[in-house]
Amino acid sequence: MNGKTMRTIRIFDTTLRDGEQSPGASMTVEEKLQVARQLARLGVDVIEAGFAISSHGDFEAIRRIGAEVEGPIICSLARAKEADIKRAWEALKDAPRRRIHTFHSTSDIHLKYQFRVSREEALKRSVEMVALAKSLVDDVEFSPMDATRTETGYLIDVVEAVIEAGAGTVNIPDTVGYAIPEEFGRLIKAIKERIGDRAVISVHCHNDLGLAVSNSLSAVVNGAGQVECTINGIGERAGNCSMEEVVMALRTRMDFFGADTNITTEEITRSSRLVTKITGIPVQPNKAIVGANAFAHEAGIHQDGLLKEKTTYEIIRPESIGLRSAKLVLGKHSGRHAFKTRLKEMGYDISDMEAESAFEKFKHLSDQKKEIYDEDIETLVSEEVAKTPETYSLVDLSVSSGMSQKPTATVKLRVGEGVLDRTEHGDGPVDACYKAIAELTGTKSSLLKFEVKSITGGTDALGEVTVSLEEDGRTVRGHGADTDIIVAAAKAYINALNKLAARR
Repeated sequence: MNGKTMRTIRIFDTTLRDGEQSPGASMTVEEKLQVARQLARLGVDVIEAGFAISSHGDFEAIRRIGAEVEGPIICSLARAKEADIKRAWEALKDAPRRRIHTFHSTSDIHLKYQFRVSREEALKRSVEMVALAKSLVDDVEFSPMDATRTETGYLIDVVEAVIEAGAGTVNIPDTVGYAIPEEFGRLIKAIKERIGDRAVISVHCHNDLGLAVSNSLSAVVNGAGQVECTINGIGERAGNCSMEEVVMALRTRMDFFGADTNITTEEITRSSRLVTKITGIPVQPNKAIVGANAFAHEAGIHQDGLLKEKTTYEIIRPESIGLRSAKLVLGKHSGRHAFKTRLKEMGYDISDMEAESAFEKFKHLSDQKKEIYDEDIETLVSEEVAKTPETYSLVDLSVSSGMSQKPTATVKLRVGEGVLDRTEHGDGPVDACYKAIAELTGTKSSLLKFEVKSITGGTDALGEVTVSLEEDGRTVRGHGADTDIIVAAAKAYINALNKLAARR
């Protein structure tokens, strides 16, 4: 290990807080619970479950995650304001392991233009609010926001003062993605030299210059003991430090870093797919670790080497992140017991009602395609667990289309207690279908994005459609899956409309 003592780096996952701030990525309470349970299986040390004072939904998600998800520390974000901190405590009080994470800006540009307070006032307020949080919980974290654009001497003064007030973790955020790895490493080293082991140094890096993972790793080399990150690197603007990338860099190069994490890496792929499914934010094919091409080799010389010895071109075993080739597990003659057993083998812990509903969908799917893969089952289960209350539901759909006729769709929809139907023409079958649904629901929303992908290979693959809708400044994503891509498109549109209805 190059003479280094092996350290364990804490993973602070903020997918449910900072990750949810990605445009259109907001999650329901049930969806947040589903992600939180997967994060616990993944083995993250801390789950930042939300920002308690920001909305009733965030408060309820934090409260339920704290009460229902075992293992990780459950954390709520709070501004350095008394009302925020007390609201965070109310949300967290039933959690066996809890943390309040409070913050205040420290850069002159933020203090002058956003907060309009002096350095002295910012320091005083930070210390007072850390002390208040410490009076409510044992575990307090403080972040000097925009730390990388803060004068270093003042930044260290703030860090020392909040530690004295009770902060056990001090997080150094690169709030606007401004830092360069060598520079950021020097800053962390300077802080470490001043505070020693009095508190854990954490880092929270944004990816505006594409350096979030590099900055985080530089911080680890220089003494940071916690990295704040998100699944798939999602987050506002260009996103956050990617959890899977920083974890696998540490795991793969323990010889260099002398550090590792508590992450169960075999859960990485499932975690990535779940977050993609719920948020609708796709992973770019060439993304490290979880991209579709991350373990694909097309060049002849690479293929030749791999066939002879995998380590010639693979530094990570696909199995180590839970990636396996599509595997036939069940068929149309499989019963409930086999289906539920396979769910347990895949790591799902869902209610009997959810399992029964997923089984019915599985039987319907097995009548439509010959081979049912694990990926198909994952889609069915995630659809069931993350179900949105249904104001509208699809009863029937028929389309006609071709080169010599105008595409036509007839949609039968359950709206409230009644069933309505309508026929519309369009530029294509999906357009005709969407026009009919729009008329039946009376929606004023506009379609921002339409994406189609297959879950597995073959012409009978389960197709997944994701749409983004905008209405009155609110953006939602809807998902639908079916072997018939037109039906999947209708389901996705209706799912998004149901989310808009739920928000109203």
